[in-house]
Amino acid sequence: MSAETSSIEVKPPEERQRDLPALTGMRIIAALLVFLSHVVYPMTTGNQNPTTPFKDAGVTENLVWFFSPGGSIGVSFFFILSGFVITWSSRPGRSTGAYYRRRVVKILPNHVVTWGLAMLLFAASYTPAYGLLNLILVNAYSPDPMNWGGANMPAWSLCSEMLFYLLFPLLIIPIRKIRDGHLWAWAAVAVAAMAAVGVVTLTLVPDAPVFPGDVLSLNQFWFVYMFPPVRLFEFVFGMILARIVLRGRWPRIGFVPVAALLVLGYAAALYLPPPWNLTLATSIPFGLAIGTFAKANAEGRRTVMGSRPMVWLGNVSFGFYMTQALVLFWLVPTVLGTWASFNVLGGTLLVLAYTGVNVVAGWLLWKFVETPAMKYLSRSRKRPADGPPAASAQEPRVSAQTTPA
Repeated sequence: MSAETSSIEVKPPEERQRDLPALTGMRIIAALLVFLSHVVYPMTTGNQNPTTPFKDAGVTENLVWFFSPGGSIGVSFFFILSGFVITWSSRPGRSTGAYYRRRVVKILPNHVVTWGLAMLLFAASYTPAYGLLNLILVNAYSPDPMNWGGANMPAWSLCSEMLFYLLFPLLIIPIRKIRDGHLWAWAAVAVAAMAAVGVVTLTLVPDAPVFPGDVLSLNQFWFVYMFPPVRLFEFVFGMILARIVLRGRWPRIGFVPVAALLVLGYAAALYLPPPWNLTLATSIPFGLAIGTFAKANAEGRRTVMGSRPMVWLGNVSFGFYMTQALVLFWLVPTVLGTWASFNVLGGTLLVLAYTGVNVVAGWLLWKFVETPAMKYLSRSRKRPADGPPAASAQEPRVSAQTTPA
């Protein structure tokens, strides 16, 4: 093993660089992509007018084309990140009960609060039956489109996250047994499995009725994008990448090449046909970015993504994601009276205003719901007889939950 690779591996777990601030900062970029894909899209909820603030149909069409991949690839990023972060923080012998408690507490308080607000403010009038499935996070298992949104529409992706969390203690066992020299090969297998999902979708899943404005049927879109079991491959991909970094097998890759690959991946998502544009186009660039920034943090190198402003935004990104429907479908129409349409300048300023308001909403959720819940509920009140509460089992300061579209 070279000196470079051994610099990480020789350190015992309790001395290893635990925090991954760069990955925290990266979260806000993915969350913004999801948010913008929703802001510019002329979708409606109930009997409200379209959400897009641009009155020019041509401008809206171009913006939808450019930002539409952001929703799906933002979700994919968070699924890969979840696998990476949970594996990075996992330690053999750690209590499974403590793991499950922390995972549930990280997600459910934000989810329950935003679900309740959505039902109270706008969703109960037309989704009371579907809202219950959304509350217990099983709505994404249904191929019925009426179940997909539930009450708080962005929460559908938490169905996948909960499945990931449930299966992680089982998945990590064989992944830890993979030989160092075979890790990259298994990462390639995970990517190939993502591609295979697309093949299965087009060949075995019914191709009617067709999803409005797309080439996929409703069943095909549900299977390839929303059905939690098929999203496991992204999570496992992230798990394997974490093992590669932890075992000192990650090559030194510059940030500029990583950024170039991310741009190319986004461009591929713009031009690849469904279902390949939903996850496959950016899975490798995202994986390389996550691993490269994690390696930089593990070696003590500073990055822009790990700067204080980016980390702050990353911390509020889960709240930002979970409150976006409340902002777009209740707060804005309540303040403006109707969904207003403006010229390019006015519409752009309105999008910036929406974003700022949503950041504040996300901060409120992070400050007054997520942080207190993690402080008071994520750990057992029982202390070990031989010392303080499992300090060596703490996770890095990166959240592993999602922010999908």
